[in-house]
Amino acid sequence: MIRVFVVDDHAVVREGIKRIVQTAPDMMLVGEAGDGDEVLARAEHESWDVLLLDLSLPGRSGLDVLTRIKARRPQTKVVILTMHAEDQYALRVLRAGADGYLTKGRSSQELLEAIRKVASEGKYVTGRLAELLLSGSTSEHPHESLSDREHEILVMLGRGMTPSAVADALDVKPSTVSTHVRSIKDKLGAESLGDLVQYAVRAGLV
Repeated sequence: MIRVFVVDDHAVVREGIKRIVQTAPDMMLVGEAGDGDEVLARAEHESWDVLLLDLSLPGRSGLDVLTRIKARRPQTKVVILTMHAEDQYALRVLRAGADGYLTKGRSSQELLEAIRKVASEGKYVTGRLAELLLSGSTSEHPHESLSDREHEILVMLGRGMTPSAVADALDVKPSTVSTHVRSIKDKLGAESLGDLVQYAVRAGLV
């Protein structure tokens, strides 16, 4: 049996995903979480075969959860299940260790197919994502030049978090966040935090 754990901050979405997983005779739902801290805490004393992970989570981002899970339990397969299109996040999360990437508009059958594929040591990519992998880039947007941590902070700021809240969520010093924010501003040509928030919204990162 493939043991599946679901992480999404919307209870209704989690219920839908759980029902899909429970229809599969070769899968077993073993848990769920609504935020990044909860799933990381559970990972200290639980193990799963496949983690279905949303990117847009309160507090700690899905990207941060992905990197931490892979560092702690590299054998756990992670499928990103998100509303963000492939050209916004996919290559970045695959580089961070994700085993698959699906948008929430995909069919339930495709979700089950993705779970089975990664559970059998494969990678799951859609046709669109395969094209992006072949081209080697997702877009020409300025935020593609950001490091993973800078990208994560930009998304958190775009969700309305203050720099101090970002520091708390990432468990780093406020000065560290300030340094990253300055770098993000330089790379995006922004002058204020408000500019960064507007950029994140316009680019569809939040």
